[in-house]
Order: sequence, then C-alpha cells, then structure tokens
Amino acid sequence: MIRLIGYFFGIGTTLALVVAAGVAIYLGQLTKELPDYEVLAKYEPPVTTRVHASDGALMGEFARERRLYLPIQAVPDRVKAAFLSAEDKNFYNHPGIDVTGLGRAVLTNFQNFGSGRRQVGASTITQQVAKNFLLSSDQTYERKIKEMVLAFRIEQAYSKDRILELYVNEIFFGLGAYGIAGAALTYFDKSVNELTVAEAAYLAALPKGPSNYHPFKYADRAIERRNWVIDQMVVNGYVSREEGDKAKASPLGVTPRRTGTYVFAGEYFTEEVRRELIARYGQDALYEGGLSVRTTLDPKLQAMARKAMQSGLEKYDRLRGYRGPVKNIDISGDWGTALGEVKALDDVPEWRLAVVLDSSKTGLEIGLQPKREISGALSKDREKSTVSKDDMSFAMRYVADGKRVKANSPSEVLKAGDVIYVEKNDGDGYALRQVPEVSGGLVAMDPHTGRVLAMVGGFSYAQSEFNRATQAMRQPGSAFKPFVYAAALDNGYTPASVIMDGPITIQSGNVSWSPKNYDGKAAGPSTLRAGIERSRNLMTVRLANDMGMKTVAEYAERFGVYDKLAPYLPMALGAGETTVMRMVSAYAVMANGGRQIKPSLIDRIQDRYGKTVFKHDERGCEGCVATEWANQPEPDLVDNSEQVLDPMTAYQITSMLEGVVQRGTATTLLSLNRPIAGKTGTTNDEKDAWFVGYTPNLVVGLYLGYDKPQGLGKGTTGGGLAAPVFKDFMTVALEGTPKVDFVLPAGMKLISIDRKTGMQAGEGAPGTIMEAFKPGTGPADSYWVIGMGEDGTNGYGEALSPQASKAISEGGGGLY
Repeated sequence: MIRLIGYFFGIGTTLALVVAAGVAIYLGQLTKELPDYEVLAKYEPPVTTRVHASDGALMGEFARERRLYLPIQAVPDRVKAAFLSAEDKNFYNHPGIDVTGLGRAVLTNFQNFGSGRRQVGASTITQQVAKNFLLSSDQTYERKIKEMVLAFRIEQAYSKDRILELYVNEIFFGLGAYGIAGAALTYFDKSVNELTVAEAAYLAALPKGPSNYHPFKYADRAIERRNWVIDQMVVNGYVSREEGDKAKASPLGVTPRRTGTYVFAGEYFTEEVRRELIARYGQDALYEGGLSVRTTLDPKLQAMARKAMQSGLEKYDRLRGYRGPVKNIDISGDWGTALGEVKALDDVPEWRLAVVLDSSKTGLEIGLQPKREISGALSKDREKSTVSKDDMSFAMRYVADGKRVKANSPSEVLKAGDVIYVEKNDGDGYALRQVPEVSGGLVAMDPHTGRVLAMVGGFSYAQSEFNRATQAMRQPGSAFKPFVYAAALDNGYTPASVIMDGPITIQSGNVSWSPKNYDGKAAGPSTLRAGIERSRNLMTVRLANDMGMKTVAEYAERFGVYDKLAPYLPMALGAGETTVMRMVSAYAVMANGGRQIKPSLIDRIQDRYGKTVFKHDERGCEGCVATEWANQPEPDLVDNSEQVLDPMTAYQITSMLEGVVQRGTATTLLSLNRPIAGKTGTTNDEKDAWFVGYTPNLVVGLYLGYDKPQGLGKGTTGGGLAAPVFKDFMTVALEGTPKVDFVLPAGMKLISIDRKTGMQAGEGAPGTIMEAFKPGTGPADSYWVIGMGEDGTNGYGEALSPQASKAISEGGGGLY
C-alpha cells in the first residue's frame, strides 16, 4: 500500500510539474506579447479644449472625447468612495487581483455554465486600467490572463492613487462623457466637488454599462443600480445609514449640460476662434490637447451688438414686405407633433415657431411649437395664442410672383397649416416675424490693443455659419476715403487745403471714366474737411490723382485694408474688396494715434498643464519681474508697435471725421452727445451700406447688404441704414462710461479758418472753424485751388460749371 501510494504520488508530482511547466511556458509566451505598461507614466489622455470669454464665462468646448483631467487630489473622498464601493472595495489592500472576488466569480460562472448568461469578470480597478489602456475588450480567457499579469506589474510600478487617478479620468460614462470631471458636467452641470452622495453614486454606477442605466430611457433601472452603490457605501462605512437613506430617496436629478456655445450670441466668435486654433496648432491639439483659451470677447457688448444688428436687419427687411411662411404642414391630426419636427433658429430665443390654425380679417389663431423636455422628448402640452392684424401690419404688403401686393385681410396672407415665426408682444398675444434676406457683419474693437470685443457675423448662426465680419469680401465705398485723406495729410496737405469739386473725366487708352458725386451735383472749390464731411467723390478722385495712386495704395496696405491695392483711381472711392475686420483694424490706427495694431480674438492660450503657450499682449515690461519693492517707480509697459501714421495726422483725420458726425453724412449720431469720429459708405447701385466710427476707446464698423450683392433700394445710404445700427449699439455700449475727448498732440496749433476759402479768419467769426495744424504748417497765404487750371478750366482741360465759376469769383467753395 505504501509503495502504491508512493507510486501515485510520484505520478501526481510528475503531472503537477508538467502542468506547472506548461503553465510557465504559456505565461512566458503571453508575457512576451504584453504591451509596455511603462507608457502609463507618460500617458496623456485626450482632453477637452475649453474656450472662455474675457470674463471667464465658458463659450465652447471642443473634443472627440469630452474629458477634463483631474489629479486624484482634486477628487473628493465621497466620489472616491462611490467608485471603490461600486467597483473594487478592496482596492487599497489587494496586489492587483482580488482573490476573494475572483473566487466568487469563478463559482458564479461555474453555476451559470450552460445557462447562456454573461460570464462575471470580477476585475479590480487595476485590471480595468490594464484593459482600458493596454488591451482590447475581447471576452476571452487569454485576455483575462494578460490583464491579471499586467495588473500585478502595474501595482509594482505605480502607487494606488496614481492607478485610481488613471481609472477615474479614463472611463466612459455615456452621453459622450469621459472621465469623472466630464461626467459631472455632462450629467449634472456641476464640478466634481459639488456632487452629492446620490449623484456620485449614480456616476459610479455607470461604468458597468452606461447604456443600461440611461437616465431617461431606463430611469428605474438607473435608480436601482444607484441605490445599490449607496448601500455598498453604507456597508463599507463611507456614509451613515441616515445619509444613505436620504440619498436613496432623492430623484436622479440629471440635467444634461448643453453642448456647443454657451455665451449668448457668441457662436460666430467661437467658430472664428476654433478656426484660428486649428490653423495655429492643428486639429489634434484642438480636439485632444486640453487647451484653455481665454478670448477677448466681452459678453455684454456681444449681446448689445447682436441686438443692434438684428434690429437693423429686421427693420430694413419689414419695409420690403412679407415673403410668406417657413413651410406648410398638415394640421388635421396632432399639429404639435408635426410642428415639433420643424427646425427653429435656436440662437434667436425671442422667436418661436408657430402654426396657423385659423386666419380671419382680424388676425390669426396660432399653435406654438411644443418645448422639449430635459430628456429630449417633445412636451405633450399644446399652447395656443393669437396674432392680431396690428401685430402683422408689415405683412399686409406681401410678395407674390416677385411683386409686392397689398392685402386687406390677414386671411389673404396666411392660411391654416402655414408655419411662421412669432415673438411675444407687450400684451397677451404674439407678433409676426420673418428671417431677413438681407444680412451684414459687425466688429467692435479696442483700438489700443486690437482686442476684438464683439463680433456679429449675420442675423443667425443657425441660419448661416458664414461669418460676414471676417469672411465676406465687400466694397467699402466711401468708408475708404479717410485713408486717401490721411495719406494726403501725411504728405503736405492740410485740412484747409482747397480742392475743386467739379466734373472730371479720366482717360485711360480708349476708356474714359467720369465719376459723379452721390447727389449728382458739384460744389466748386472746397476744403479737404468739407470734402470728407460731405463725402464728395469728385474731390477724392482729384486728390488721389494729385498725389498719385501709388501713394494711396501704399497707405491702404500700410493700414492693412488690403494686402495689395491696384493703383487705379476708382480704388480711391472704395472699389476694392475687403472685410469688416480689416476696416475696423485700419480705423483703429487713426483712433490710437497712428500705431499699427494686430487684431486678436485670443488673449492667452494655456496647455493642459497650465503653461502659457500664446499671449497676444507683446508689450515689454522689465520692471514687472522685480522680486521686492525698494522704492522704485512703477514699471511702464513699453509699446513697441510700429508707428504707421504721424500722430498729428491721426488727430487731423480724426477731427475731420468728427465733422462727418457734426455736420456731414452721419448727423444722426449727434444725439449720442459723445466725441465720435466716423465715416459712412455707400457702394455703387446701393449694394452695400457701411459705417465705421470710433471714440477714443472703442472702434465699431459694420455693413449691411445681400449675400448675393444686389441693390438695397434707391436712396439707401450708409448714413440712413448703417449709422442707425451703430447708434443703437453705442447708445447702450457707452452708457455709464465717462465722456472722453480726443487728445490734441503736443506741438499742434489750433487756428481759426474760413470754411469756404480755407484761409485764416478771425476767431469766432461766422463761417469759421478751429483747425489743427502741424508745426511749420498753417493756412495758405493766398487762395489756391487744387485742380483748377490757369486757363479757367478745372485743371483737366474741361470748362468749369457756372456754379463753380461763381464760387471762385466769390472767393469760396459755395458748399455751405
């Protein structure tokens, strides 16, 4: 018997050794194929790039995986407790594998063998890190063994806190959220340290199967799983029974965070920043790099700019009549469901879609589009209201077959089933609205730094993503003239120089060109100031011709209006194409005393570690790095920007542009009662209407026009259409700010000038104005008109008009 036992023992030992050798060989082969776990030390997960306004408000997030990386020290204990209770309560005690849990899993799988149920894995947090970072998700024993081996190695190489940090930042929570910080924002719109016990428990329940515990599709299942996690937290001693019961009694409370743009009306600005980030760093850095971007956007000014532009576009559009409904739907069944399928302009919250239920001679009965609940489902409530005839008065002239037709009753304009836009009126009803066909762009900028404070790229980003402030190439028309006059003032002319405002024909080969003033009239000899205040085309062409278009082109390029301007005289009247952003940047040079500025939408960019990788402000400041104060003076910021225009010239042209507001084509702005310089612009056939203006600390420019250029209507001008939009914006933008005057540079002289002749006159005498002159210059000693020939012609071989001759004989321009 003893020999038999020894025999069997020997055989068993041999078999055990063979099995052990086989296992060792198998494990050795597996370990050769294992990935390098040391990559975890350098692991940088894809992290969300976040874009903020100048006040810190979140504007937008860009990510392939919405994740914000948090160091484990920033994760609250109750959140850690929730994950440990849900996934691995022995995490801080086991060496990578929980033997007890593994035994239970093996027993459960053996009992369920052949039942078709999914096998239990019993993975520890360390194993999940190994699987998520280094292995596939294949449900095989081989992958499980690799996972265990890697778990042992990871535990030996990294601390428990580091492993837990990798886990909570990597896992997927559903709804596009990765990592605990991203999940807290996505599900509850909270930071991690604001999560309650119940909220932390629900998030800890999700990694097991996010789709199985969807907060709206499977709310009961989600609450059951959450409550199980809370019970485990109680059992493990992380929360008291009382706290646990209170947490279990609370609802899920999921309030999904809106994705996209968060600052109101900031969509065009955010998209422009996105394009700049891609151009600067590439798409991977934008969508995975975790950049923190602080932009220049002022949310308050942005809301003001958006309202002013939309109001201006709507006002113009309503005067052209009503073009009809958005579409027509079948309302024989549930009109709310049918209306809910129509996409509204979600960035125009003042408006709502509605369907006409009945129309009569007194107005409309409408059904309002049902709102969507948090879950995304359409509300079952059906809200009705009315639109009175008075609240749709503009639609009594509607467009039919390309012609405007007058209607006597609302029933002639709209019928049942028509989908329309409406806006709440001051009473119980709604007013009819329509999306304007005309559009435009606006930019507001700090002239001292180039920081873009507000940008409007059109009526609605939801309607059109094309940014008319930066992408639309338009002719600025007369808004370009200040650069012609600035070039002249920088090259020997003065505001009192007199130029002939009379007919002129330019001959080039077999082609002749005879420009005209907007009103078709000529005023005779006039000062430069009068020419720009009244926006005289003939004077501008003569001035450009007198000093040479090469000089004009050089200054236009120096100001940044164009990269390359063809040196042809029509370009002096703004015939070249440019953008609102460029025009505003160029006017900023005149506003800041002649210094070149770089327009910027971004103040600062930081990488995922907080290191600044870009800063717009390039001013130097050596004294700013002093370690202590030793009675030294305050440090000065050194502005090293290029001086592209004489500061005295900048003041002269600014003073002349103030005259545009005080006496010229933009007198509608006088009621602002502020020092404002600016210039209107109207292009050929009234296709675009411009206004660009500035105070000492704010430059604003805009245009209105159709995307496919067409006439805005006879008599439409920049002063009548664009300047009122500027006025609406500045009225609120300047409210509460101190009144600041433009500063006369040291060394300049103020001399009383006769408005007609440009010659010196007695101070305070009728028809005079105080004009600023540079040192060594002053009014002319004798009357001289640029562009007038000695033979009594206009200087180009053409006879003077009787009006011009009379003006010269009287010794003045005859303009006033």
